Amino acid sequence: MFTCASCNILACRTGELEKMPKNCPMQDREFFDKVLEEYFKPENHDFYLTSTAIEYLGYCKWPRLRETAEFARRMGYKRIGIAFCVGLHKEASVVEKLLRKQGFEVVSVACKTGAIPKVEVGYSPDMLLRPGSYESMCNPIAQAKLLNKAETDFNICLGLCVGHDSMFYKYSDALVTTLVAKDRVTGHSPAAAIYCADSYFKTRNVIEE
Repeated sequence: MFTCASCNILACRTGELEKMPKNCPMQDREFFDKVLEEYFKPENHDFYLTSTAIEYLGYCKWPRLRETAEFARRMGYKRIGIAFCVGLHKEASVVEKLLRKQGFEVVSVACKTGAIPKVEVGYSPDMLLRPGSYESMCNPIAQAKLLNKAETDFNICLGLCVGHDSMFYKYSDALVTTLVAKDRVTGHSPAAAIYCADSYFKTRNVIEE
């Protein structure tokens, strides 16, 4: 079982392979040799080199929004898709305008597209956010398929719910980057709950019995 998150050696970063733990995945060099071959495949090579170059060019200088635009331009992408949560409609509008000003075609699809009531998919009416009112289901599969239909070159996930984002990634034909991870409690900055795990979020991060 691999436990990289609790490793204090990080031989992968320093290159000091003689210090790697016994359960380090790097003990299996044959595995990594085979993985390396994947990066040389035509569908991966330029994409990976460009993303690595963006890391260098924008390191500690560019916000993720600019990194995304720079990456798309260097990849030669013309049509960008945005799958967004309706709760972040204003933010999606800003991103759409900024990308269009930079010469991209932008196709955006809201999570509530289809206007299908949550109860139609088998969701309990007792667990609606506003019981007794009309509540549309989030529709990440439709978002992905609509962007597929629009033949987007690259897609942006902007604030989709946990799990809904996973389904969007699954059904999207184009590769996806996440621009905003939804977290209403932290102002959409989920790392805050990690940084404050031993203080303000000590109990709020724990699953209740």
